Amino acid sequence: MSALTGKEKAAILLVSLGPDASAEVFKHLSDEEIEDLTLEIANLDKVSTEVKDEVLNEFHQMCVAYDYISHGGMDYAKEVLEKALGASKANNIIDRLTASLQVRPFDQLRKTDPSQILNFIQNEHPQTIALILAYLDSEQSALILSALPYDKQTEVAKRIATMERTTPDIIKEVERVLEQKLSSLMTNEYTVAGGIDSIVDILNLADRATEKKILEDLDEGDPELAETIRQKMFVFEDITLLADRDIQILLRQVDTDDLSLALKTVSDEVADKIFNNQSKRAAEMLKEDIEFLGPVRISDVEEAQQKIVNEIRKLEDAGEIIVNRGGEDEVVV
Repeated sequence: MSALTGKEKAAILLVSLGPDASAEVFKHLSDEEIEDLTLEIANLDKVSTEVKDEVLNEFHQMCVAYDYISHGGMDYAKEVLEKALGASKANNIIDRLTASLQVRPFDQLRKTDPSQILNFIQNEHPQTIALILAYLDSEQSALILSALPYDKQTEVAKRIATMERTTPDIIKEVERVLEQKLSSLMTNEYTVAGGIDSIVDILNLADRATEKKILEDLDEGDPELAETIRQKMFVFEDITLLADRDIQILLRQVDTDDLSLALKTVSDEVADKIFNNQSKRAAEMLKEDIEFLGPVRISDVEEAQQKIVNEIRKLEDAGEIIVNRGGEDEVVV
């Protein structure tokens, strides 16, 4: 069976599972993967019962090994598999999982509530916090960054943005200090985390107040870095960068109450960008709504602006609009 390719084994597995189970598997695959596997299944010759059993047994062993890793870590999985299957077979399974799982450092933390992570790390050195946030999912990191004391937020953000490579020994030491049972697939090579893209992803998901404060602080301490970050992210005032057609698409998706609240404190340039892409009557009604709002909390304005920014990012991801970020030469074909 060792002569079989991974695709051939996957095709045999799906045929063995039957159409109903295979259909459920297909739901989690990309179109390209479905096309490849369908072609592989179509080209399958008659498969013996022995080969089917071997493929199913290998799949079962991989699932068991993954479960061991998830609950006890790589060392635990290797120990159990060696006792059950012998050192050679255990190493073979672990090697295949190593190539397919691509487990990153702090994997266990990504399954932990951000508030619990915050309790563990808020008193750590900014460099340690930056290292951890760089490896977490952006949504988790955004919540944690927003909850850090103001005097740490900008320092941590700057360290994430300027972080390049970290040795495995340092990462292992941080994991040890946190006393977490983390599943970490470390190699002897350097691992890459952090950087401009990392902090942009985090700030794009952080609350508006945190985003503004960090960028304003960076303007004072490291204006070049602040500008580099801004060039890669979209803030509400950047709505003026959208083409008129894209503004009109956006306005069809935005709640009128959110729009009037979001425009309460903006510059004339931003407001005019919206008004000029509405009918005269709609623009007049929106101006009246803004006037009738009276005094509002700045946090409510920022929340409304963030909703609209989120909608812009959603439309951009769907390919319905184009966001021309500062410093980029957009090519439209």
